[in-house]
Amino acid sequence: MVDSLKKYREKRNFAVTPEPAEGGEANEDQRAFVIQKHWARRLHYDFRLELDGAMKSWAVPKGPSYDPSVKRMAVQVEDHPIAYNKFEGTIPKGEYGAGEVIIWDEGSWVPVGDPHQGYRDGHLKLDMHGSKMQGRWALVRMKTKRDERQPPWLLIKDRDEFARDAADFSVVDELPDSVVPLRKKKSTEAAQRRLPGKEAPLPEQMKPQLATLVEGIPPGVHDWVYEMKYDGYRILARLDQGDVKLYTRNGHDWSDKLPHLVEQLKTFDIENAWLDGEIVVLSSEGVPSFQALQNAFDVRRTKDIVYYLFDLPYIAGRDIRDEPLTVRRDLLKQVLERYDCSHLRLSEAFDQPIADLVSSACKLGLEGFIGKRPSAPYVQRRSDDWVKLKCGRRQEFVIVGFTAPKGERVGFGALLLAVHEQDGNLRYAGKVGTGFNDQLLQSLHAQLSARVQENSAVTAGQVPRARDIQWVKPDLVAEVSFAEWTNGGHVRHATFKGLRTDKSATAITREDAVPADELESAKNTKSKTRKSQSGTNPDSKSSSKKRATVSTEGRGRGKASLKLSNPGRVIDPSSGFTKLDLARYYAQVAPLMLEHLKGRPVSFVRAPAGITGEHFFQKHSETDIPGVTALPKRLDPGHASLMEVASAEGLLAAAQLNVVEFHTWNGVKTAIAKPDRMIFDLDSGEGVDWPELQRGASLVRVLLEEIGLQSWLKTSGGKGLHVVVPVRRQYDWDTVKAFSAAIVRHLARTLPQLFVAKSGPRNRVGKIFADYLRNGFGATTVAAWSARARPGMGVSVPVTWDELEALTSSSQWTIANIEERLGVGNSPWDDYTPQGLTQAMKKMKFDPSALG
Repeated sequence: MVDSLKKYREKRNFAVTPEPAEGGEANEDQRAFVIQKHWARRLHYDFRLELDGAMKSWAVPKGPSYDPSVKRMAVQVEDHPIAYNKFEGTIPKGEYGAGEVIIWDEGSWVPVGDPHQGYRDGHLKLDMHGSKMQGRWALVRMKTKRDERQPPWLLIKDRDEFARDAADFSVVDELPDSVVPLRKKKSTEAAQRRLPGKEAPLPEQMKPQLATLVEGIPPGVHDWVYEMKYDGYRILARLDQGDVKLYTRNGHDWSDKLPHLVEQLKTFDIENAWLDGEIVVLSSEGVPSFQALQNAFDVRRTKDIVYYLFDLPYIAGRDIRDEPLTVRRDLLKQVLERYDCSHLRLSEAFDQPIADLVSSACKLGLEGFIGKRPSAPYVQRRSDDWVKLKCGRRQEFVIVGFTAPKGERVGFGALLLAVHEQDGNLRYAGKVGTGFNDQLLQSLHAQLSARVQENSAVTAGQVPRARDIQWVKPDLVAEVSFAEWTNGGHVRHATFKGLRTDKSATAITREDAVPADELESAKNTKSKTRKSQSGTNPDSKSSSKKRATVSTEGRGRGKASLKLSNPGRVIDPSSGFTKLDLARYYAQVAPLMLEHLKGRPVSFVRAPAGITGEHFFQKHSETDIPGVTALPKRLDPGHASLMEVASAEGLLAAAQLNVVEFHTWNGVKTAIAKPDRMIFDLDSGEGVDWPELQRGASLVRVLLEEIGLQSWLKTSGGKGLHVVVPVRRQYDWDTVKAFSAAIVRHLARTLPQLFVAKSGPRNRVGKIFADYLRNGFGATTVAAWSARARPGMGVSVPVTWDELEALTSSSQWTIANIEERLGVGNSPWDDYTPQGLTQAMKKMKFDPSALG
């Protein structure tokens, strides 16, 4: 028998090189392949296939291409041992093939036809199953002289579903690194390769999708799947490299309260994941009992708590929120079937007629059912793709007071309830006096007594004036079932179900049911999902409806609801984002964005024909806009009134008017003569790449620190970065603008290879212009959390200086992926503090008096 490894061994000194001389086990049933990236005299890729007990090997200078029209040269070299599959390291200088070697890809291959015949004939077809190499490929030997020592072949991608145009995708450029750190057990590797969704880092936070309360049964029998509505607490589980955290719907960490669930989730050999479900305690009849769940926490005996799981937004390095519910549920079912976890259970879907299900559920004392559209993605907000069908009326209320007990009753008589209105005021909503036992009356009375205050927190509705009422601080939340709402807005025949420690009192509003026949059709939902899977916002509704309702979930200035016309009109053809997508985005970020708009004159960038059409810049008030205040004309003499967006209603009303961007002044309406911040808009010229812009921002920060000024950072949402310096209102606009110009000129003199002090495209080719012109009277800069009227619709986001290096672009966050950032919110600017400019001016030898 010919020793096919003879040439391999003759070329190497195994006393010096770390390469294996022999070894490795053949597996004809699952042949291995490996591609090693090899920095020898020239970078190339070594392509090796297991066949006949060795690794048949080819050197591919440019690496593989997924474009079938691109034929890569593959020069055949000597066979290597199977053990070479695992080799990564550096071949020493002076040895054959000296240089670094990494395992660029590995996996198994399946021949199409007889592999021995194909290899002999010089036409070997194969299906590849690797981390990077997928689908069908061919190795074709070129016609050469028979005695050629290294016959050339061609490596060619077949035209299958994995094929990609070379102009759109280069696998060697986009996936350059070793796969060794990504190795897992074979079963996990195989599962990962089949996973849908997109590769993405594990989100730090995840908000749950919430259901919309509906009255009646939604139309379309086959448009919905139904699950039991569990009477418990919503919990999301985050798994990260063996670390498990359990979070409530408001983001509170309950891991320490549920150690038995944490331990069972730790048995999952999944690198990372987010799971969504509800924790409950089952009664002796097998029915979820909210009171039993409360008691379990009260006595710190939580071992009976069961976690019913119903969704899987993220798993094993892949974000699958855009995938249909059916896909996510199938994956969740596969995960749970692999483990024997008594307290982790799948929330089963029912296929019986929903009318029969609701009737049976109500007879059993269950809360109701959740209907979900099978084709819909997972969104981190309330959505009508999930609906609640309740057996009776039931919701949360803020406890605002209690009455004295009568007769032999202990503790208190009844709880006084309230809900928040859109303006943030608390409206009285009635009483609840049933549903308590003596133990609960006493324990709850102790909590209430510690919160007693002299005055009522209720400011709306008809408030009772009985002498026996004790008012309390409004921070406790009660869940209450009741028969109906009265015309006066009070609950009738109410029964106490328990305290909700997982929900914030500030978020409690009256929950009104939506008529089921007003829900969007399944046809439109499927169209929406197809758009989601092709790269558009998963919340897009390509609806033919002429109007749609958009609502926020905040309160006070952050609470609003709006009827939006033409919701399906596309405003960004590159992504498919619609007017509804943008309005929902502003509804979502309203509480964060209003902090940056408060008190400041604002200008609008309007795009009636979408972002590819003509844009209009509106600085002054032209007509009454709900939630937008017309400021006194004295602020900008000789012009119409400036505008201020005073509430979430103003953001939504502006979106209705096709406003895409919001730009704010550097001053506030109460002291318009003197700015309270100085901004440097780092504008990169042609030829300046992103790392240079990051470096430029760091250098601006260093210079400012040298003159005693601290700065804060945000992305522009476009191409640039904004360095923001909050200042005391000491100097007028001309002085602050002149000082900022002096800083920019100093940068240009000190670092002329990077900075330029003149605006204009010609002046900044290959350089950065730190735009100081934003600091003049009437000049504006795009506000934090504003979307941009550019393809992809990036968002301007506050960041910390520590995050600068990790940013991938200024449009890293868009209206589609902003949810992953909302948990951070405005916290990067928590220490935002105004500073005096006098000492900084002295260090720069800038004399404000010289300006005249």
